Amino acid sequence: MKKPSAKSTKKAHATGPRAQKVELVRQRVLAAAQEEFALHGYQGTRMQSIADRAELPKANVHYYFTNKSSLYLAVLDDIAGRWNNFFSDFNRDDDPAILLDEFVREKIQFSFNEPSASRLFANEIIQGAPQLANHIKQEIRPYVLARAGTIAQWVEEGKMAAVEPMQLIFLIWSVTQHYADFQAQVLLVSNQHTYSKKFIQQTSDFLSTFILRGCGLAPPTPSDYAQILHEQ
Repeated sequence: MKKPSAKSTKKAHATGPRAQKVELVRQRVLAAAQEEFALHGYQGTRMQSIADRAELPKANVHYYFTNKSSLYLAVLDDIAGRWNNFFSDFNRDDDPAILLDEFVREKIQFSFNEPSASRLFANEIIQGAPQLANHIKQEIRPYVLARAGTIAQWVEEGKMAAVEPMQLIFLIWSVTQHYADFQAQVLLVSNQHTYSKKFIQQTSDFLSTFILRGCGLAPPTPSDYAQILHEQ
């Protein structure tokens, strides 16, 4: 894979409606590329197939991303960036049950809504993270260490059971991404064609309750969330 140049991706410098239109088209290309890379892998994906899925001329795709390598990296970076938004607004004074419940539910919802994102990311990691190694070191590792540090403070203050913080984060990642990475297996075993709203809700409730109780925490109730909104 060729290393992308500094000019591999185009960024809009205009403002107003034109800038919004440019960004919408760019996101359209990223969404199409995410699906194609997840289905066919890096080697099996062609820029033309991405253009076809995005319903754009191939030249338009190359306007934003001059080669397949730069587009692949942009897709991976976009996925990692969205994952990093989960469990982002937190501090040691927060209720760990509320924060962890939100983390689990947001992460599982993302897996149900965008299974291709999880599968593409997993495939990259299985290959040894050749394109993501620097991002993991520079972005994901600090993200994990910061959140693990807060969990450790909650444990030290007696707010939750003595769990290993980093292992807890790994656990949440793995159980939530299972429903995307192994979607075909889960659907076949549960005798479904697609995930139903009921199944998604039951899965979210089960995983949150199971993980929180393993941390010595009571699952939050609607009144707990109402209290937080009232205090804000």
